[in-house]
Amino acid sequence: MDLGSAEAGLQSWLLNGFQGSMDYMARHGLKRARPAELVPGTVRVITARLDYLPRSAPADWQAAEWQRLSRPAEAVVSIYARGRDYHKVMRNRLQRVADRLAQAVGPFGHRVFTDSAPVLEVELASKSGIGWRGKHTLALHREGGSMFFLGEIYVDLPLPITEPVPPHCGSCSACIDVCPTQAIVAPYRLDARRCISYLTIEHDGTIPVELRAAMGNRIYGCDDCQLACPWNKYAQRATLPDFDARAPLDGASLVELWRWDEAEFLRRTEGSAIRRIGHARWRRNVAVAMGNALRAGVSAEHGEALREALQREREPADALLREHIDWALAQAE
Repeated sequence: MDLGSAEAGLQSWLLNGFQGSMDYMARHGLKRARPAELVPGTVRVITARLDYLPRSAPADWQAAEWQRLSRPAEAVVSIYARGRDYHKVMRNRLQRVADRLAQAVGPFGHRVFTDSAPVLEVELASKSGIGWRGKHTLALHREGGSMFFLGEIYVDLPLPITEPVPPHCGSCSACIDVCPTQAIVAPYRLDARRCISYLTIEHDGTIPVELRAAMGNRIYGCDDCQLACPWNKYAQRATLPDFDARAPLDGASLVELWRWDEAEFLRRTEGSAIRRIGHARWRRNVAVAMGNALRAGVSAEHGEALREALQREREPADALLREHIDWALAQAE
């Protein structure tokens, strides 16, 4: 599959440093745009989508999610991460597709990927008819919005090519306008260094002070650009129970999650994508959200609970976490 048209954009994005500390984005160079260099012998890429909006999501799920963000003492985890780790689910299902294809045509060379290698997933999805690239850089489908995971099977079979679909964003700029940190610096161009998903998941270190307030109560990921997208009124519910929201990742208080020690964190996030960020980064994120809750003017009872919880953990904290705790406590002043 020819992704040559994506090379210039990829190089420009990297030269601007928009990948932040995600060094792996640059490490593999243009292999991302050259499937046959990543997996020698590849002549086609089978792309797939897997819907993840929980089966129990209400009809007005976008409005319900905005409500979560308006409750400052409640922790908000990105919808995709409230269930089972999608990497395992998607990879297993893609391998089953490959196995069935092998039964039909005989052995063939292939490799399965899902967000796990230098692959231009959205570009491949756009080229293969799954959807088009939205201005927020995610793949969009007219009958499925953007609430789905992408996966690929690189194959050495000359399969028929599916035609791409035309874009349908038009003049809409809802995703750009709503971004809390203005991370979508232009249509189809994301500065990851400002993105809350990057800051809470990929970034290991101090969260820039100037971006902390905009994080609100988001402690893992951010869905705002998808909540604002008109096409997501057509988002499909997951067909798998794997993506059902797990308690307490669906509506827990910040204080409750702050109390988790490392053993509790590992137990609660077993089989979850959240586990990969580790306990230290988790606590850093929660500390920032607690500071934002204090600044938002929660009830006296909630405010006292937040302050006591933060102060209790200040002394045993390492330097990085203590700095975030001190910032959080200062928000109440």
